[in-house]
Amino acid sequence: MHQHAHSCRCGKTHSKPQPLCAIRSVKPAPATLSALQPVATGDDCHCCASDEGSPGGDDTESDRALTASHPLRWHIAGMDCPSCARKIETAVQKLPQVQRARVIFASEKLLVEATGNIGPAIEQAVKNAGFTLTATDVPAPPRGWRDNAGLLLLALMMLASWLLSQASPLWGDRLFIVTTLLGLAPVARSAWKLLRSGSPFSIETLMTIAAAGALIIGAHAEAAMVLLLFQLGERLEAYAATRARRGVTALMALRPDTAMRITHGRREQVALDNVQPGDVIEVAAGGRLPVDGELLHSRASFDESALTGESLPVTRAPGETVMAGATSVDRLVQLKVVSQPGNSAIDRILQLIEEAESHRAPVERFIDRFSRLYTPAIMLLALLVMVLPPLLGAGAWLPWIYKGLTLLLIGCPCALVISTPAAITSGLAAAARQGALIKGGAALERLSRIQAIAFDKTGTLTAGKPQVTDVQPFDDMTPSQLLRLAAAVEYGASHPLAQAIVTEAEQRQLALPQAQQQQTLAGSGIRAQIEGVLYQLLAPREVTTLSDSRQQIISQLESQGKTVVVLLEDQQPLGVLALQDPLRDDAISALNALNALGIHSLMLTGDNPRAAAAIAAEAGIDYRAGLLPADKVTAVRQLSEQQSLAMVGDGINDAPAMKAATIGIAMGSGTDVALEAADAALTQNRLTVLPRILVLARRTRAIIRQNIALALGLKAIFLVTTLLGFTGLWLAVLADSGATALVTANALRLLRQRQG
Repeated sequence: MHQHAHSCRCGKTHSKPQPLCAIRSVKPAPATLSALQPVATGDDCHCCASDEGSPGGDDTESDRALTASHPLRWHIAGMDCPSCARKIETAVQKLPQVQRARVIFASEKLLVEATGNIGPAIEQAVKNAGFTLTATDVPAPPRGWRDNAGLLLLALMMLASWLLSQASPLWGDRLFIVTTLLGLAPVARSAWKLLRSGSPFSIETLMTIAAAGALIIGAHAEAAMVLLLFQLGERLEAYAATRARRGVTALMALRPDTAMRITHGRREQVALDNVQPGDVIEVAAGGRLPVDGELLHSRASFDESALTGESLPVTRAPGETVMAGATSVDRLVQLKVVSQPGNSAIDRILQLIEEAESHRAPVERFIDRFSRLYTPAIMLLALLVMVLPPLLGAGAWLPWIYKGLTLLLIGCPCALVISTPAAITSGLAAAARQGALIKGGAALERLSRIQAIAFDKTGTLTAGKPQVTDVQPFDDMTPSQLLRLAAAVEYGASHPLAQAIVTEAEQRQLALPQAQQQQTLAGSGIRAQIEGVLYQLLAPREVTTLSDSRQQIISQLESQGKTVVVLLEDQQPLGVLALQDPLRDDAISALNALNALGIHSLMLTGDNPRAAAAIAAEAGIDYRAGLLPADKVTAVRQLSEQQSLAMVGDGINDAPAMKAATIGIAMGSGTDVALEAADAALTQNRLTVLPRILVLARRTRAIIRQNIALALGLKAIFLVTTLLGFTGLWLAVLADSGATALVTANALRLLRQRQG
């Protein structure tokens, strides 16, 4: 943890690291000639920077902190698959002033760290690589008939060539040559641009060599067919990529661009950037919330299905928080804004999914490195196939050259490269729709391997809304005096037990004295000074001055499953307060579902063993009680050595244990520290989401394996059949396009998982 008060890379100014903070979009400047968009230029704040590689980027280089003085970003048009992202990164990285270039394929953004303002040079480099940059918030226009004009013309010329060859083989063959040259021109131009920008082993290069070679050896019709199928495959890949991103970008449509703000009884329509925490906004029946807000006045029903997957409207009471993107079902509502501009629930989901590509799964990194070696290796193999057999007298030159050209097309890595990120992006988008934010592919893969889950008790397994059940003073102090002092010590603290004590005092209309020098004692309690006297609220285990009779009172309360705290004046016990926090309504059903998945559950709590035993018995799980934060970390490390363990919590005390676990999962209502430490967060505080995202993570891992098997399996089959002379050029291209379509369609199945 570190403290800073400057512009973070998320575009905000905070005094402490923010939960789930990520690089944010900034609004484009008013009409300029350049698409260049500067990011906030603060000092070296790395709390929001990613520390893992980007798709297609070098992992070692990506691990370096961002230190450039000119962070820039653009929107990219024309990317069809993650290999396109690597081409752009390579082209930009070649510029001498660029320290780091990263492309976020899911949201089509280019982020650059440079030592100088070299926006025009970057734009030219990307243009030379065959792609287009636009302003960050301007979406790429949909592909129309003009984009497909080349494909349609090529198809018509192919048809004309075939028809002409039926009447006149000679002129038909000549028209096939013209058709090939027409189709080859844009592909060769793209290959040359990519070669100059530092990407010599691109699919365009392979296609150019194969088509030109086929033209030279006289396979004119097959050369034309190869180019037609290639362009068709490119269009299919573009469509598949759009479909894969649709689950993510559709969230943007849930957020209105303006809000109806109420100021001194006057209503005004304002842009979202002008809405600040504390403002009061109004949402009509049927309207969507533009920001996260706290409901004012009367109860209301909200449709949150687009964000949580919950099909039925949820009733919210005054004081409860409603997420941006929810729809007011039955009435006009007023809400107090609680989220900073650009930091609503929808913004956090989009940011996490965008940044997920920085936290790549190990299998994804392996595939990326493998694909870099795979294409040059295939090109070398193709060359050997063309040259060695004829030189060794194993056949004529033309058949072996033809087989070598076919191998070049088999070397296209598109299906292999897209196999993993397509599945991970779909999995993350599906998890977000079900109410879980997962920080990247690496976290998703770890989640798929979880065998046990450790839960914190208060606010995680329990409702987090304990109530004071007993106020028992010692000696001559009255219950009201004891409660009044305890509430003063706890006033302003965020722990659920503290809030319960303060609420009880307010309900009894007790006037609280002013406490000073309040200090939280992690895992033990809290202390403060009132009128110069030190008061402490501690767990009974921390108090050594309790008599046997008072210990018996505490034991009796704890045996009823209650949590007991002791109020001390200096070191003298004044009395005890007992609180009880019931299990969440969905806790038992969630634990049963986890058990059905073969997941072992246990509870780790700092509470007393008797209270913990009562809750654990009701939930039907194992437990360890009386744990300090350090003890939780030790327990988590010991358990993690035996099996993959997830830690679910919501408080400051849980953050170290969540970091020590295989994967940390925070409740959405948890503290900023817990959310920052977590690898995933349950946005709706529903434990029933846990089994669903575990199933989703396992399905994602299975689909990744299926995709890799499909991509490599088809290539292996065609490699053998080509060498045996059973398949030719056009079948190789068809197989590659088919494999790309298959792995993408397989990944998109994750978006159709039932919400349950």
